[in-house]
Amino acid sequence: MAQIPLVDVKAQYAPLIPELQRAFAEILESGTFILGPHVKAFEREAAEYLGVEETIGVANGTDAIVLVLDALGIGPGDEVICPAFTFYATAEAIARRGATPVFAEIDAATYNLDPEDVAARLTARTRAIMPVHLFGRPVPLEALAALGVPLIEDAAQAFGAPGVARTGIASTYSFYPTKNLFALGDGGLVAANDAALAERVRLLRFHGSRAKVAFELVGYNSRLDEIHAAALRIFLPQLDEWTRQRREAAERYRELGLGDLVTTPEDEPGHVYHLFVCRSPERDNIVAALRDANIGCATYYLPPLHLQPALTFLGDEEGSLPETEKLARENFSVPLWAGITPEQQERVVDVVRSAVGAPVA
Repeated sequence: MAQIPLVDVKAQYAPLIPELQRAFAEILESGTFILGPHVKAFEREAAEYLGVEETIGVANGTDAIVLVLDALGIGPGDEVICPAFTFYATAEAIARRGATPVFAEIDAATYNLDPEDVAARLTARTRAIMPVHLFGRPVPLEALAALGVPLIEDAAQAFGAPGVARTGIASTYSFYPTKNLFALGDGGLVAANDAALAERVRLLRFHGSRAKVAFELVGYNSRLDEIHAAALRIFLPQLDEWTRQRREAAERYRELGLGDLVTTPEDEPGHVYHLFVCRSPERDNIVAALRDANIGCATYYLPPLHLQPALTFLGDEEGSLPETEKLARENFSVPLWAGITPEQQERVVDVVRSAVGAPVA
């Protein structure tokens, strides 16, 4: 049987290859590869799309978080509350700044931070809360904002989700090639409505300098490359249609009965479906069946971050976040991208149906 990948990135960019080639030829002719006109233009266009005052292109999504934390002066002795059910980079960035990641429990239905549990973990050392818009589902931020602590939105998986980047002091994005809006390699973005914060991030991304003469801060070398910015400018106008197709594919899985077999993600209007992550106590059997059928699938965040070897110094123990740990044992994703065909989705559901044997009660 033909392979069905988890994500088919080429299916999205293939129709745009002639336009990409023209843009790349222009860059080669210009000889401008670093912080050139495409970076500046993309920063303007992304800010307009997101509805924020400024965006700053950086090298990747992890650096975006580190740069915001640095710009806010968060470091040793400070605490930042975040989920343990997310990619390692969220907590890694906090730890790289010398601050302490404090892990909070998730909501069982949305997989996003549980505001009540976050509130219980606030201390005098809490400098920020870092909600993650996981798998493309926006976090309801009102309850977190009401806690009176700055929010740094980790929006790596949610570019284009409505309402994101409007509440937090800053929002960070990744353009890793499997993201909803992607570069042809690594790339990242910081979105901010605070001019002073944006200017500090802009300085930090370029060694703490405006013009490589006077160095005002101890910074980083973290710039979005011109060639990636050119690709992002071509992809950005496609994003609304790609999102529509993602949402259409998510609904098709429900129409095909996948939700009768496993727990599928609850829909909401703002969900942009970076991934279609399901859960089942029979996860391991389902994953084995999908792989045997040459169908891409993945499982996420096992062990979750509070149990990762590099973070044992935090002292968290197994059982301390039961909902997080249960989800880590039960989740799996099925193929989804803008342009997946109904026939491919039917085959996915048929394999899952065969694996479980009967609908989940």
